[in-house]
Amino acid sequence: MNNQNSAPQSPQSIRAKIVFFIWNNMPRFLLFGAIAMIFILAGAIKKESASIAADKENGLKQERPPINAVTLTLAPDVIHDRINLPGSIEPWTTLSLLSKLNGTIDKVLVREGQKVRKGDVLAQIESEDYRIAVERAKAAYNLARAEHERDRAIYSKGVIPTAELDAKKTQMETAKADFENAELQYSRCTVTAPMNGVVRKLDAKVGLQLAVGDPIGEILEIDRVKAVIGIPETDVTAVRGLSTVDVALQALDDRVITGKVHFLSSSPETVARLFRLELAIDNSGGEILPGMFVRADVVKRTVPNAIVIPFYSVISRNNDQYVYVEQDGVVEKKQVRLGIMEKWLVEVTEGLAAGDRLLVEGHRDVEDKQKVKVVKAALDMKELTL
Repeated sequence: MNNQNSAPQSPQSIRAKIVFFIWNNMPRFLLFGAIAMIFILAGAIKKESASIAADKENGLKQERPPINAVTLTLAPDVIHDRINLPGSIEPWTTLSLLSKLNGTIDKVLVREGQKVRKGDVLAQIESEDYRIAVERAKAAYNLARAEHERDRAIYSKGVIPTAELDAKKTQMETAKADFENAELQYSRCTVTAPMNGVVRKLDAKVGLQLAVGDPIGEILEIDRVKAVIGIPETDVTAVRGLSTVDVALQALDDRVITGKVHFLSSSPETVARLFRLELAIDNSGGEILPGMFVRADVVKRTVPNAIVIPFYSVISRNNDQYVYVEQDGVVEKKQVRLGIMEKWLVEVTEGLAAGDRLLVEGHRDVEDKQKVKVVKAALDMKELTL
């Protein structure tokens, strides 16, 4: 008997080969079929769910009562691109008085905070030494002049040479210069105000010994003052074209005063890279004092005939901004592009036009194409603040 194992033989006919291939790959076919069926069923379920949700949403829209809304009919208006910046008041001129001679203060005739006029006497320096110097210089000058006149009289007779006459003339002129200098020094013993202003600081005290260059006091010119504002680098170009700027003074109950642009620095003067803007302000009444805090309302640009809407009427979602407008009791969602903003108003550069009825109340409770009930139709922005 032959004990050799017999191996399975491959089918020989084409039909048998097909049956054999299908039989061996049957599990794979069943697996692929099941996966395909799962995807088909998932797509059908998703489609049916979306259809159900849409039907439900449409049903809710139809069943939901109209939302009460307030509209604003848009009309061209003016809007300003402005910035509000802090600043402070500085005196127009700050003048430090320094001693021009050596001496001791004999009198002080003013006090700190006192208003003075140009030429008013502020202090007196002991002048006796300077008066004596004037008398001495005057006597020397008179002698030199008399000698020059005598020599000139005899010079015409040919008694003295020309060189000697010239020497006498030089002596006379030198004596005259010494006399004038002595009078000048004597006059400086009386310290006077060089301008109108207010005595901010008074260093002079009776008995104080002064040397040349020592401080006597400080006077501020405040008949006109400067409002100094720091302008950011990004706004310098816009500010350069302005001629006036309104400022509000908090210490004077936020009184608004118009200042004239006097100076704009050509380079930043602080580590914050702020450019110094000086505004000239009349202060003939003297109510504005140096150091007062101000807020400057700088109008960089004015846009006439702009479409302006309340900022709160704009809805933002991600990077989109949109509003709702009403027509025949139905709202429409509109994408908008915004421009400059002023207080609670904003410019719309794209998306709206004059005559559109904008939803300003109720807009956050509606959806596109939904019906609304207009309870108030405002024709002017002022009606919204009443």
